Amino acid sequence: MAINNQEFKNALKLWASGVSVVTANSSKGEQGMTATSFASVSMDPPQILVCLNETAETGAAILESKKFAVNILTAAQEQVSNQFAGGSSMEERFANTAWYEGELGQPVFENCLASLECTVVQQVKAGTHWVIIGEIQSSQCNEGEPLLYFNSAYRTVAS
Repeated sequence: MAINNQEFKNALKLWASGVSVVTANSSKGEQGMTATSFASVSMDPPQILVCLNETAETGAAILESKKFAVNILTAAQEQVSNQFAGGSSMEERFANTAWYEGELGQPVFENCLASLECTVVQQVKAGTHWVIIGEIQSSQCNEGEPLLYFNSAYRTVAS
């Protein structure tokens, strides 16, 4: 028998992860949401995956446009993470964040640790989420320390 929702949350909050904001541009404009479900898939070709709730506006934008960006946040971008985690409109999220249109036309954040612009190569429905696999078409890397999330709180790398 599978574990219940609370047991699932209790176990997975103990998995430390980086924090990213997944963005897309669609017929409804710029969309974006904070996501910790992000991972590398393949080196050749270069692919990553993101997992997004099936009800998320950003997921719908990605499935429409077949393109997206992953913006890996720095320790200085905790407020950006909070902003894109919900509670404000898409217009407010993007108005309060420095960004530009990347090579694929996707919203890319200025001053993030890294950005990856991708084209969708596969999407798989898994429970309440879409697993979206993207092939990286463009990337940018910057200096900085990563923003981490562990045990329901933001963390930084200790020196």
